[in-house]
Amino acid sequence: MIVVFGSINVDILMTLERLPRPGETVHGRDYRLAPGGKGANQACAAARAAGDGARVAMVGRVGQDAWGPVATRLLEEAGVDLSRVEESERPTGCATIWIDAAGENAIAVASGANTTVTASQVPDEWLGPDTRLVLQMEVPAGENWTLVERARARGARILLNLAPAKPAPRSALDEVDVLVANEIEAAMTAEAEGLAGAADTAEPRALARLLAGRHGLACIVTLGAGGAVAVEADGTAWAVDALALTPVDTTGAGDAFTGVLAASLAAGAALPEAMRRASVGAGLACLEVGCQSSFVDAAAIAARLDEVAPAAREAASN
Repeated sequence: MIVVFGSINVDILMTLERLPRPGETVHGRDYRLAPGGKGANQACAAARAAGDGARVAMVGRVGQDAWGPVATRLLEEAGVDLSRVEESERPTGCATIWIDAAGENAIAVASGANTTVTASQVPDEWLGPDTRLVLQMEVPAGENWTLVERARARGARILLNLAPAKPAPRSALDEVDVLVANEIEAAMTAEAEGLAGAADTAEPRALARLLAGRHGLACIVTLGAGGAVAVEADGTAWAVDALALTPVDTTGAGDAFTGVLAASLAAGAALPEAMRRASVGAGLACLEVGCQSSFVDAAAIAARLDEVAPAAREAASN
């Protein structure tokens, strides 16, 4: 079972020729309303990649408004268990996303109902040894850490995506099995922990090795078009390429990577193969505007898997 504890939003997507500068208005032709939120995105990506494999459950909150059903529509279609998605007195979370002609984006988020999510929404029976718990940083941090403690006590495996970048206590990171971060998030975390030179060098492999060594976990640093690198708790290092393509919208790539990674690990894949599948899933998510609507199923990932070489084991000195 995969349990995703996190945010649920409605996204307002605007495609522009270029992103506006401060104080500037840039006109776009169209906009689109779509489900989003890092938690919901990762649950959707995991469910599609898992297919008839692992059960995927989403835990979060939406508002008592017209946008609640919009925010959960594609999760329901993907077969995600929504029995622990509750209503809040606050409005459904909302993100406005601007996408330029090169596929780059800028995002502003109003958290709304996501600020009321609590760890108590997750039943104990969902936190056993057969569970992969997936968390991000768009719900109250204290609820994340409470849930991490409960999950570890009951034997669940824990995957934390440090996005968006926020501080995480050392005690919580010590309980995590797999940490996923981009270069900025990894550098900020290493700097907050006082790991010498990490924020200055910002070298992805060094960051992964520092965080993996400090916390006894597998640390994956995603590199966008550069693929991803990882260091396991025992120091074994891996690198995987990205799928070669011309992106339309990179907004959902990080969440697709994390969701496919979780599904692959839950299916029994070793970390390097899970990274390879996640890299393909993330790449394919860049071929369409939006997040959940762009996520692909296991068959689509398998069809393009040969275009990314198996993850390469790197020398210990990297």
